Amino acid sequence: MSDTRDSNGAILADGDSVTLIKDLKVKGSGGVTLKRGTLVKKIRLTGDPDEIEANVDKVRGLVLRTEFVKKA
Repeated sequence: MSDTRDSNGAILADGDSVTLIKDLKVKGSGGVTLKRGTLVKKIRLTGDPDEIEANVDKVRGLVLRTEFVKKA
């Protein structure tokens, strides 16, 4: 299995914190937009090296693409 890496190439692990590098509209959440710079704590790795799971204030079980995050 290949390593899960953020947009800058840093290796991510379960429990890491990441920061969003662009505003993201969350589909199916009633119009919630996560702003650039939002800190996301305690991420979980998935089987896909291009995706991570996380919980943020208004959205639980959110799947984020690693191209939109950097390690905090």
